[in-house]
Amino acid sequence: MLKIISANLNGIRSASKKGFFEWMDKQQADFVCMQELKAQAADMTSDFLAPHGLKGNFHYAEKKGYSGVGVYSRHEPDAVQVGFGCTEFDAEGRYVQCDFGKLSVISVYCPSGSSSEERQQAKFRFMEVFLPHLLELRAKGREVVLCGDWNIAHKEIDLKNWKSNQKNSGFLPEERAWLTSVLDAGWVDVYRRLHPETTAEAYTWWSNRGQAWANNVGWRIDYHVSTPELASHASAAAIYKDERFSDHAPLTIHYDGASRFMKG
Repeated sequence: MLKIISANLNGIRSASKKGFFEWMDKQQADFVCMQELKAQAADMTSDFLAPHGLKGNFHYAEKKGYSGVGVYSRHEPDAVQVGFGCTEFDAEGRYVQCDFGKLSVISVYCPSGSSSEERQQAKFRFMEVFLPHLLELRAKGREVVLCGDWNIAHKEIDLKNWKSNQKNSGFLPEERAWLTSVLDAGWVDVYRRLHPETTAEAYTWWSNRGQAWANNVGWRIDYHVSTPELASHASAAAIYKDERFSDHAPLTIHYDGASRFMKG
């Protein structure tokens, strides 16, 4: 079995102070994919680089205190790819891929467009260049899981107030159609495969404004997106809400029998 966690930390230093690494140690996961590190290499202490004996690989943003992704694993990867080959977004620290045998575990942080129209246009540019990369990945015949914050709620079931958010970033028709095109290209939304009808318990992000957390006015924007064969091994999923490490909740999925993919 493989246990894989995805967690947007909204700052690795902040999440650490809130007990993320203590919680993570108790999970005994095989892989932990993190987004929004908000740290550069100089900020990473030994506890951040290799917590509890795990191996860490990271993609830092050039801009200080911004973005950044990482993957912790129990074993040293056969290969690591930092960035996906797009100069604009590789500068923002949005992609790290770790290969183990036939298995690739990827932490991805798709841009948010909510802060300005300029960033929304950047998000559209990311979508335009990232889909061809996903098609190339799919064609390589590897078993792949992309864990991360995709910053898109796919369907009405995936956010509380869908009617009032139809013109807002994260639930725009163009964004939702793009995510549909990703899934139509042979990728699987693993959580939704396991829980096709779950609503209230499926949210992974809550705005810090108002009483969103208290009233569970959330969005499901954190995903495991995988190849079909790997998705078929998924047996259980959980969104951890007992403690708050950031404005996101960690998403854990178990893949029974999937460790065989690591052997090549």
